[in-house]
Amino acid sequence: MASLANQTYTPAEDAEIQQWLTTSDRLKSGEDKATILEALNSHLASRTTLLGSKPSKADVVIYETLAPVVAKWSPDERTGEKGHPHIVRHLDFVQNSSLYGLELKDDQKIQVDQDDVRYVKPPVDAKAEKERLKKEKAAAAADGNKEANLVDRTKEKFKEKVDEVKGAAASVAGGDKPKKEKKEKAPKQPKAAPAAAPLSPCLIDLRVGHILKAIQHPDADSLYVSTIAMGDPAGNEDYVEYEGQICRTVCSGLNGHIPLEQMQGRKVIVVCNLKPVKMRGIRSCAMVLAASPKVKEGEIDHDKGPVELVAPPENSKAGDRVFFEGWQGEPEGVLNPKKKIWETFQPGFTTNDSLEVVFDAAVVDKLGKTDIGRLVTETGGVCTVQTLKDAAVR
Repeated sequence: MASLANQTYTPAEDAEIQQWLTTSDRLKSGEDKATILEALNSHLASRTTLLGSKPSKADVVIYETLAPVVAKWSPDERTGEKGHPHIVRHLDFVQNSSLYGLELKDDQKIQVDQDDVRYVKPPVDAKAEKERLKKEKAAAAADGNKEANLVDRTKEKFKEKVDEVKGAAASVAGGDKPKKEKKEKAPKQPKAAPAAAPLSPCLIDLRVGHILKAIQHPDADSLYVSTIAMGDPAGNEDYVEYEGQICRTVCSGLNGHIPLEQMQGRKVIVVCNLKPVKMRGIRSCAMVLAASPKVKEGEIDHDKGPVELVAPPENSKAGDRVFFEGWQGEPEGVLNPKKKIWETFQPGFTTNDSLEVVFDAAVVDKLGKTDIGRLVTETGGVCTVQTLKDAAVR
């Protein structure tokens, strides 16, 4: 991410920055202060900066306005049930990030205790929710059966009346007419099975994910447990609602490679259609994509690192689809472990000399191709790593 001095903005972003400057003036005047703080906290729930991920002078102005106020807040005002934790997180980011060049001394900063979280919105009890939906469905089905029975009885009575009328008409015409024999219907031909999807890395569902929260796994020293928004709809019992967004819980072996504070609020690339697995008692429903040096033939992978998270392009949103150039297509719902789709294509995931994530088809024997495609969004932005060239990405 470029520093503040090197940032350029679209007309829409310039207009949004001006709106935040106006908001700062309103906060100083005390006008609707409580309402503004509530709206600001909600806005920052899914954003690193006021513009989303791009730093701007609006962040600095809001920081300078609110820092003296937040410094006096009690722990409950900061992270309690009715507190404003996202405002606190944003101000802490601004005062510590080199992007803004504030160069504050420690005694000039707001003192923030990262471990003092007074309230966490309880997750939805998936089992209870499933049971509730099951009961509602059964009740609806029962009501539907009652209506169907009423309709059937009505049809029967109507048919009886029609038969009576037809019988009377036939008698008047001189006798009953012989009934027509019903023709036997030819048996339906079974539908042809759908053609198998062509072998392609597009079968792997890759998306932009936004880590809203990351903690250490309570029972595994090497794992983090992250709550990640990745554009899913509601209705899956494995997903949870957090900060107003549908999220998945993801376990990743990044503890010891990526500092926990660098996991907070950042955008990543996630593999979304691997079969969920339990990792030390916690069900993990996706995988965070990261790069590390390739293991040479004959060597043992000791998982020493370094490890770098794959970064989506700036201004990407949670749920944005990413794909390798030349391999665009619809992914499968959930990858069948027996088909080993992930195991087939992952060896071709690597990085080039420009630190771009690419797919090298020559590595996958089944494809018989030598194409190389960059990992991009639909708008053409490229996914990258920080320093690792010719790395394994998994």
